[in-house]
Amino acid sequence: MRVNNVITKLRSGEKAYGVNLSFPSTTIIELAGRAGFDFITFDSEHGPFTVDLLDDLCRVADMAGLTPMARVPEIDCATILRFLDRGIMGITGPHIINKERAQQLADACRYKPKGTRSFGSGRGAYFGNFESGPAYMKHTNDNTLVIAQLEDISVLDNLDEILSVDGIDYFASGAQDIAQSMGLPGQTNHPKVKNFEAQVRNKIHARGRKMVNDVMASARATNLFLDGAFRFLKSWKI
Repeated sequence: MRVNNVITKLRSGEKAYGVNLSFPSTTIIELAGRAGFDFITFDSEHGPFTVDLLDDLCRVADMAGLTPMARVPEIDCATILRFLDRGIMGITGPHIINKERAQQLADACRYKPKGTRSFGSGRGAYFGNFESGPAYMKHTNDNTLVIAQLEDISVLDNLDEILSVDGIDYFASGAQDIAQSMGLPGQTNHPKVKNFEAQVRNKIHARGRKMVNDVMASARATNLFLDGAFRFLKSWKI
């Protein structure tokens, strides 16, 4: 059965590296695997990732030796289920602002007894082709990552309760939406935004928990291309 490369790296004390895709491309997934990355993340909150495309994207990720992960557009259990049933092994839930949303995210991502995920026989579940249902469900639970994105000013009022929820592995920030929630649209480097992120990060660390960038680093596929292209053009124009 599939093993989550990120979890494997973390257990050995290593950081995991990945590529973030905001558009579907099987070629970039294949190239990322050849380059030696550990995971690929599909930004389905802002990118055009339909369910049928995700089936093929996850299939190519498996063949390229990459763990497929996704930021979902919203945390409704039916939406998350459709991603997991494709073979996604890590879910980032946006706008986790309170304990209720954190619990909803955690429950949707794992089978009982750790959650309430419904069982299906799609490609994510090997089309039902496994010897033991309980063994499959435990293995899948153990290899699924759950990340809560804290990107709203109201988070600080509810952070202690959010951190009390079992089943959230890591936490992520989101400077653009934090800035907007503060009435500072587009000002991601504003001192108030930076201070908010620092307060959240420090409180998470004080509770013995980790931010996602403590254990994973990812590059945007668009930036990998554009940065390389700019350097190439600059070198020829000198």
